[in-house]
Amino acid sequence: MVKRVIGGLVLVAALTSTVWAAPTSAVIATPPQPTWNQLQANQRSILAPLAGDWDNMENFRRKKWLGIAERYPKMKPDEQQRIQERMRQWAALTPEQRNKIRDQYKEFQQLPPEKKAAAQKKWQDYSALPEEEKARLKEKSLVDKTQGSTATTTTTAPAVAAPPPASPNTATGATAPTQ
Repeated sequence: MVKRVIGGLVLVAALTSTVWAAPTSAVIATPPQPTWNQLQANQRSILAPLAGDWDNMENFRRKKWLGIAERYPKMKPDEQQRIQERMRQWAALTPEQRNKIRDQYKEFQQLPPEKKAAAQKKWQDYSALPEEEKARLKEKSLVDKTQGSTATTTTTAPAVAAPPPASPNTATGATAPTQ
């Protein structure tokens, strides 16, 4: 009888200690990635717009870019050109601008599907506008911000500051740089 009671107490103690124990979270670290000088010549050529930032990037970001560089030769020329242009644009941004874009991307990913679709539709409508109209809307937006205006335009304009970016892991490559 004593053995059963002790055994029961041990079992209860074991079960409650695991229930009340703080949950552990497994952090999977990305192994070290090559420095710029350690990249192969073809990788350096593809990733050239990122050369200045490469050695300061986190390993998981380097790994994503290396995945893009691996898929790059299989891309169509227009996709390659788009990736190069996006890398150049990304490299030209300040760290604050990059963080803002990352935050906007995270917010966009949290939207319900119908709001995502509506934002994408607005962006497509905006993208289809003539350059003069885009410039006019951009100017109006700047004027409204400086005047503190809260008025909304009746012209179809994007609901987000940037196009809804695709993940860098998409088949066609990176449209949302993650450096």
